[in-house]
Amino acid sequence: MPARHDEPASSVCTLKDRVHERVTTVQDRLVALSHAIHENPEPAFTENKAARWVGEELSAGGFLVEPGVGGLDTAFSATYGSGDFTVGVCAEYDALPEIGHACGHNIIAASAVGAALGLAEVADDLGIRVKVIGTPAEEHGGGKALLLDRGVFDDVTVAMMVHPGLVDTHPSDYTSQAVTRFAVTYRGRASHAAVAPHLGVNAADAAVIAQVAIGQLRQQTTANCRIALFVRKGGEVTNIIPEHTIVECEVRAFDSVELKAVYQRVLACFEAGAHATGTTLDVHATEPAYTALQQDPTIGDYYADNIVGLGRELGDNGHQVGGSTDMGNISEVVPSIHPVIGVRGAKDALHTRGFVQDAASPAADEAVIDGALAMAFTGADLALDPNVRARFVVAHQARLDCSQAR
Repeated sequence: MPARHDEPASSVCTLKDRVHERVTTVQDRLVALSHAIHENPEPAFTENKAARWVGEELSAGGFLVEPGVGGLDTAFSATYGSGDFTVGVCAEYDALPEIGHACGHNIIAASAVGAALGLAEVADDLGIRVKVIGTPAEEHGGGKALLLDRGVFDDVTVAMMVHPGLVDTHPSDYTSQAVTRFAVTYRGRASHAAVAPHLGVNAADAAVIAQVAIGQLRQQTTANCRIALFVRKGGEVTNIIPEHTIVECEVRAFDSVELKAVYQRVLACFEAGAHATGTTLDVHATEPAYTALQQDPTIGDYYADNIVGLGRELGDNGHQVGGSTDMGNISEVVPSIHPVIGVRGAKDALHTRGFVQDAASPAADEAVIDGALAMAFTGADLALDPNVRARFVVAHQARLDCSQAR
């Protein structure tokens, strides 16, 4: 459980009452923002409207907004206040291709704005700085990983966000898989498929052999791993032996050592396709690798107390769930939480057309407000606990010293 505050209970309650009042005051705007993003789905790196709308809400709330941070057009940062302790709140807003906001990132963005505005209300009292980072391309593209590498998170002491799902979770009960994504290109030789097929070198056959081998490999992997792929380019017309085939693949695992081992075995399957058909093989990463999520236990305990205090019940996810997030990359460096906030009553899994409807439901609107409040309350709790605050500040400074020494 979290350590007790040194502040009088009445003082803590007064600050949280002010946070609650601020979020309540803007809740209609938060819901409207969530719905606007939901109705205008924009896939990775094209989230121009969403990034602008989120930035405008924060600017109206007194935040200094800087667009295009880290060299990404649809990223931004928004800051308020000053102090030795910076609470970072991550806002995702990218949609899935074809099916839109089936992962509920509209909820994430709106709750991030609400949390930031709530914390801004008491930032001067707490002596803290609030920073919202607009992070594009979570589904594919690794926006957070890119922003981390480019220094956008250097000034962040702790980071947080909430992600919608079917049940509320204690952060410690939720993790994600590391994932590496890559493309395999086979090149062969074209020839007439009827007149001279024997003169061709079939790149599509190489992809078929690789897929069969990977299908057999799946039996030999643990339940903690996932392998998924699709053929992006398989040929042009039926009367030409395909000379150029591209397969996109991803490998996931909760453990980085296991991930590397499975990746090597998958790569051997692709190499087998090349050997069997006489094609050449090229493998290249398609986006930054995502690392497994590491939930900070202290921040997580405070969040859990706050979300339960809002009348929610924490469910059991069995301590391991599938899926991957570039918030894992942040959590390796910055103490972080990424809990699931339940869209109560939702029946459909994430990344389905059914959840698209759930992500704009009244229950989703409740998740926006409760997520905002729980994060803002948690940020205040961390700042008010002198021992916890000092520990995080010292760790942050050590991270900066280490970075500058390299």
